[in-house]
Amino acid sequence: MTDFSPRIPEYWQAQFAGDALGPKSCTVNPSLSHKRPAMILTRDGAPSQMTVRPELAACLGQLTPKSPSIEDRRAALIRSGIAFHDPDHLFYLPEDEPIPTPARSARKLTPDDRSAFDIFHYEAPEADHEDAFVEWDHWAVFGCFDGDRLISAASAILWENSPFADLGVLTLPDARGKGAARAVVMAMLDFIRGQGLEPQYRCQVGNSASVALATACGLRLYGQWIVATEPASPCHS
Repeated sequence: MTDFSPRIPEYWQAQFAGDALGPKSCTVNPSLSHKRPAMILTRDGAPSQMTVRPELAACLGQLTPKSPSIEDRRAALIRSGIAFHDPDHLFYLPEDEPIPTPARSARKLTPDDRSAFDIFHYEAPEADHEDAFVEWDHWAVFGCFDGDRLISAASAILWENSPFADLGVLTLPDARGKGAARAVVMAMLDFIRGQGLEPQYRCQVGNSASVALATACGLRLYGQWIVATEPASPCHS
């Protein structure tokens, strides 16, 4: 099994701490955000875990069979009007593993790069913006240039109440497959580690290109994370 920093499992164990809600690794955690009132974590070789806010626990008590599985509970919440995002892969760097050296160079962007970033952001397909979530005002922003043209950028935000810096990467379509994305991600990984934090890379399970990029950058899969969206109204039977 890959050796991750102990800070990574410690964080996730804390997220799923709380009062047990019957069998099958389900807990009630009142500290969960209202914006993420339920979450599921699945890891190879370990039982799936689920945690919910108290108001959803009451709903589950009405809707699930006597000994429900995690999927039973998720289905009950969906029937009650709770929606779930598509699952994300969670990638982290193994502890003490060196970051590979990319073929291209990338650097931290400065205020002088703002114009180049704005042009880059405008050129990137709108559909890619939400998935990548790369923004100028994030905690850190790195870029890879082709001459004066910014062709790939990665940015990171500090993950609330965690040791993580959560990063995304965006590359212009005509620059893909040329090592630019790998360069900015690895520069970002090195910077985050230098700040005493753990890089966190998330992508949707079906995004094979993003999975391949994470692996090429030395990141390793930790598990799959599924979160519920904030309900428009309390769940109902």
